[in-house]
Amino acid sequence: MTYVIANPCGNAEQFERLLRKIHFSDRDLLYVIGNIVDYGPAPMELISDLSVRANVYPIAGERDYLAAQMLSGFDRMNAGKTPEPSFVSDMSDWVRNGGLPTMEGYRALDEEGREGVLDYLGEMALYEIAEVNGKKYILLYAGVADYENGSDLEDYLPDDFFSDPLPKDRRLFDDAVAIVGGVPTESGKIERGEGSIFLDCGAKDGGSLAALCLETGEEFYAE
Repeated sequence: MTYVIANPCGNAEQFERLLRKIHFSDRDLLYVIGNIVDYGPAPMELISDLSVRANVYPIAGERDYLAAQMLSGFDRMNAGKTPEPSFVSDMSDWVRNGGLPTMEGYRALDEEGREGVLDYLGEMALYEIAEVNGKKYILLYAGVADYENGSDLEDYLPDDFFSDPLPKDRRLFDDAVAIVGGVPTESGKIERGEGSIFLDCGAKDGGSLAALCLETGEEFYAE
């Protein structure tokens, strides 16, 4: 089976609970739409788990992209390189606003572990395309800024995938269903829009982490 989840936000325990609920095995595929890091108590443990699963495909969230920049800058500072004038302020804002568990977890790693985390965050795709039962899905974090139907997603910059949340009444793709990971649902459950599916059920704020099976449409919740 093919499953999609979104915004685990460092909640490794909820993630494991959800995998048990869907009976996830090596025969299945799982797409994880960021944010993987920040907010929750165990972002490094979550990255460690995901990174060794060959059948799990991460898609970058805004917090993953930001964390990669902040952690890389932190390493450069530790190596004695002078940061950009705005970096210290940006780092402070990130740590205060959800990044502290990621920063603390990263600092506790050895050099090899830190390198692995940066590689994992830096190599996350901005989108994935899945075709299941003859139906095409495009999985992405929030939307695609100024997207024109038929244009190549490879031509868009990372910020384009984070800066323009898709409204539920707007169809983004003519030939595919958009699965969106970073636009919160009002109900705390998976919601469907015009040619779109929204998976952020509020795990960051105490809600449930959710999974959707693309073959059956069945919904699963960690809580």
